[in-house]
Amino acid sequence: MTQKVRKAIIPVAGFGTRFLPTTKASPKEMLPIIDKPVIQYVVEEAVASGITDIIIVTNQSKRAVEDHFDDNPNLEAWLKKTGKIKQLEEVREIGRLANFIYVRQKGPYGTATPVMNAKSLIGDEPFAVLWGDEFFVGKKPRLKQLIEIYEKYGDPVLCSIPVDDEGTKKYGIIDPAAEVERNVYQLKNVIEKPGPTKAPSRLGSVGGYILTPDIFEDIAKLKRGHGGELILLDAIHALMKKRPIYAKRIEGTYYDTGSKIGWLRANLELALSRPDLAKETKALVKKLTTR
Repeated sequence: MTQKVRKAIIPVAGFGTRFLPTTKASPKEMLPIIDKPVIQYVVEEAVASGITDIIIVTNQSKRAVEDHFDDNPNLEAWLKKTGKIKQLEEVREIGRLANFIYVRQKGPYGTATPVMNAKSLIGDEPFAVLWGDEFFVGKKPRLKQLIEIYEKYGDPVLCSIPVDDEGTKKYGIIDPAAEVERNVYQLKNVIEKPGPTKAPSRLGSVGGYILTPDIFEDIAKLKRGHGGELILLDAIHALMKKRPIYAKRIEGTYYDTGSKIGWLRANLELALSRPDLAKETKALVKKLTTR
């Protein structure tokens, strides 16, 4: 019987250079999607998928992330005094979502380092890795879909989405050995940004993994890649030689808020889906597009 996935690592120590100068003093993970920061969407997805412990790997410039998931007695007292009870409950609920653990990132830059920094907190358990600047919206949480595949096969699972030719230049592309069931693939390889002519499929690997603790052995053996970074996908490639690894094609809408146009798209589409904003947003978009 497979162990339950209870813990999720969310790295947030990156500089967010694509959003400078905004991210000079404010973390990119705190960019708002209407009235909620991106990272709250990520955390809420994890909690809705059964995660109880959220391990956020941070740095000295990301205090705003920690503060967001903490209590704010002064704000709460003011909301209570002014009768804003609904907002008071919303603010209080944020800190109650999960057990939050914060770890300062130490070591070389790259996607593998924050995972290794959380090793002592993971122990011998399977765990999730989610990035703090992307999320999905759908009937079933993306992470829940990954966990279901892990519980069935007992091996690591990667998140994948269909991509077009342009997407083959932006994402790692999965090379499937076999489709073991509908929209679930055992992997032969993941090829980083191969382009349309060399891509083995039109399925991109995006953020979201269920990993097993043996990945730490492969992370420890990593050599620095481009720019001196330690790349998590390189460790996954090494693990793939020793055990099956799967990819699940996710049902839902993917939002990459790490790019400016992706952030703008998320704001517009989610505003159009909200009863309190849809009418005015639709009118605004129509007005702007008919200028």
